[in-house]
Amino acid sequence: MSKGLEVGLHLRPGLADEIFIATALGNLAGFELGRSRQEQLQWQILRIETSPGQYHFRLVIRHPERVLDFGLHKELGRLLDDLSDETPEQLHARLKSAEGNGLKLVPLRRLEEPVDYWRDDFWNWLG
Repeated sequence: MSKGLEVGLHLRPGLADEIFIATALGNLAGFELGRSRQEQLQWQILRIETSPGQYHFRLVIRHPERVLDFGLHKELGRLLDDLSDETPEQLHARLKSAEGNGLKLVPLRRLEEPVDYWRDDFWNWLG
């Protein structure tokens, strides 16, 4: 079984409700991508905590029966660019509409990931 496609969700610092924003972006991207491709996709929205106060969001999308094709990454990028122009109110409305069309909301999951100091840029700088 394929682990799927992982994409970072980079939110603007200081967003008022970033948990909602990340959850809405992930759910809408997964749902709308599946509808446009006429495929049943599975996705998760993750908040990866690397150290106290440090975290980032990640969207993981996969097909339950097969490996996803290479064109998916480009399609997903366009879709996320489109969604990034939405205000929180527009995201609420778009999410409500998608729920009416069959979206089952996937909740945000929190994971801890230890910092990998060997991949830190400091070590690259040393040569």
